[in-house]
Amino acid sequence: MNNRIQNNKAFEMVIATIAALAPVSMAVAANPEPVVAEVTFVDPVTITETNALQFGLLDAGLESGEAVVIAPDGTVTDADNRVVGGSQAAAELTVTASAAQAITILIDTVASGSGYTLGTFVCSYDGGADTACDGAGYSQTSVASAFLNVGATLTGDGTAAAGDADGSFNVTVSYQ
Repeated sequence: MNNRIQNNKAFEMVIATIAALAPVSMAVAANPEPVVAEVTFVDPVTITETNALQFGLLDAGLESGEAVVIAPDGTVTDADNRVVGGSQAAAELTVTASAAQAITILIDTVASGSGYTLGTFVCSYDGGADTACDGAGYSQTSVASAFLNVGATLTGDGTAAAGDADGSFNVTVSYQ
């Protein structure tokens, strides 16, 4: 019987040892991994118009399909000789944003005036290449402050009449 008591005590000690070690092996199995929360604060994007898109004085005889194009550098293409005076210039805006951030530049919400449609917008950001900026927009890397030049095509619809016929469009610059 003594042997049995000793065996029971040895068995109890083995069970107690296993029970004591069980939480240690469970703690190792939890395997925690710290995760970094990355945050970058940026300045709000501001856009200020410094010059309107100017087509100048156009002949009221502008026919359907005839077009006047102003490039972002201000170059005018007028194959039908419909520009008769005034000032022609690309729109110029100052864009201020946090430097070295990915941005998207987009032209949308176009409101054409009577007698024509505005379309085919082309932008040049910070003196870069001319790039289509309507539709899906285009991506750039921002600088602290830069000029955005915007050109477009004015296409006659055959209903032009003498008088002002201003149109408009929205320029949106957003962080990606």
